[in-house]
Amino acid sequence: MNQFLNTVLLTYAALFPIVNPIGSAPVFLGLTRDQSPTERAGLAWGVARNCFLLLLGAVFVGSHVLEFFGISLGALRIGGGLAVTAFGWNLLNSGVREGHREAAGASKTDTFYPLTMPLTVGPGSISVAITLGSQRPTDLALTHLALLGAAAIAGLLAIAATIYLCYRFAERLVGLLGTGGTNVVVRLSAFILLCIGIQIIWSGWSELTALAR
Repeated sequence: MNQFLNTVLLTYAALFPIVNPIGSAPVFLGLTRDQSPTERAGLAWGVARNCFLLLLGAVFVGSHVLEFFGISLGALRIGGGLAVTAFGWNLLNSGVREGHREAAGASKTDTFYPLTMPLTVGPGSISVAITLGSQRPTDLALTHLALLGAAAIAGLLAIAATIYLCYRFAERLVGLLGTGGTNVVVRLSAFILLCIGIQIIWSGWSELTALAR
């Protein structure tokens, strides 16, 4: 039971800082401000569900997929970092309203881009999830492996629940700021997202150059 709880906490603690649903909530609110509360709640549920499935796949099959295609984590970080940087740059320059118009058409039919990826689950969190999955021991009994797998799933469910709550009540989180304050927070969050993308690119580049030496 202790190992189960430790795995749950490890999964949650490793992913929460980089998923950062609290910091992404103002951006989510800015992109969905013209939606009704019911529609926004549906989008929050859809994003949480997509994030859970995406991270679940990264934990259990991500390393095998990368190995099959011959892709390293460094290359994943560079490619994903470029996507995060581009999204952050567009949001920073277009503002909330134009950014919403760009995403509104897609958000009514699906919640994957850009609300799920790269806003919530980006290459950084995917690479962390893949790393967590690749570090699972393989010399344990089947029941022990199943227990660790269930613990990892529980940690991912906790992350998804946190994402849903932060996005579902995003308007309350930033309600005290008003429209102008929300625009400021969204632009600051977009700038931070841009910096995160550059940092991910740098981490991937550093990893690839270290391997090339």
